[in-house]
Amino acid sequence: MPDLWGTIDEIAAETRFSGVVRVDGPDGTELLASYGYADRAYRIPVTPETRFGIASGTKGLTALTVVSLIDEGRLALATPAREILGDDLPLIGDDVTVEHLLAHRSGIGDHIDEDDDLDLDDYLLDVPVHRLATAEDHLPVLDRRPPKFSPGERFSYCNSGYVVLALLAERVTGTPFHELVDRRVCLPAGMSETAFLRSDEPDDRTARGYLRADGLRTNVLHLPVRGTGDGGLHTTVADVHALWTSFTSGRVVPQAWVEEMVRPRSDPPEHRERYGLGFWLAASGSAVILEGGDTGVSFRSVHDPEAGTTHTVVANTTTGAWPLARHLADTLGG
Repeated sequence: MPDLWGTIDEIAAETRFSGVVRVDGPDGTELLASYGYADRAYRIPVTPETRFGIASGTKGLTALTVVSLIDEGRLALATPAREILGDDLPLIGDDVTVEHLLAHRSGIGDHIDEDDDLDLDDYLLDVPVHRLATAEDHLPVLDRRPPKFSPGERFSYCNSGYVVLALLAERVTGTPFHELVDRRVCLPAGMSETAFLRSDEPDDRTARGYLRADGLRTNVLHLPVRGTGDGGLHTTVADVHALWTSFTSGRVVPQAWVEEMVRPRSDPPEHRERYGLGFWLAASGSAVILEGGDTGVSFRSVHDPEAGTTHTVVANTTTGAWPLARHLADTLGG
């Protein structure tokens, strides 16, 4: 593995990076570096143990939660969402299945449609964020959004689809989604520092999300007060590494399901990567990817099971992770 330290430090200084970088090889951790402040007002520095939001990186854990229910027979890939939603969200068609939702091929209307030209520094939610603490709380946000295309027709990244998956998981189990993720993914993976935290209950172990590389304006008014199926988890780079290790070894869902989740379902021309079920896949090769970006959050983690390598970058700014993530992808792959 190349010597990365000098270049990483240079890029971090040039971009005023605030976050953590971790690189692991077959023989262990090759690089672990932290930069900037977790809380600028109180000048609390970022450490390797700081928890960060991972935005849509959460979708991988949502997919694992749902697949664990499929493995138990409580859901199926072919289960129609309508069968469980009842009278809620009537614009979701009868032919939309769990598999369509997992693969971003459902065609349902999205409350934050990434096909639009979004400004993440804007206020994108049309209900007060303090009212969004559970999956059920999102029903008014998801409602009355017409479909974009017929299920299965094509790939279109859909945040609403993963909130619907959280609703389905809750309803078939009778258990709050946050508890399901903890029991079915975090505990078997050994992710002891990972949780859906409330933004109105800050602590000194979790980074505040900032809109820009400088300034004190945070993302507290931009995101749901507590996340759900499409985003909002907070975690550490060590827990991310634990997730990859446990997922690829079949400790979260059986190995047959691991292979099914990383089987390409789509190769969208507008994206650099392919997509499976809950995970991005490198354009070629075996690398599996989780990434997320939102107001005050940027995250990318790449695991290559064949090479035995993992590299993760997480930042508490809207775009801060991307220069380092691109450098690691160019250098190490993914």
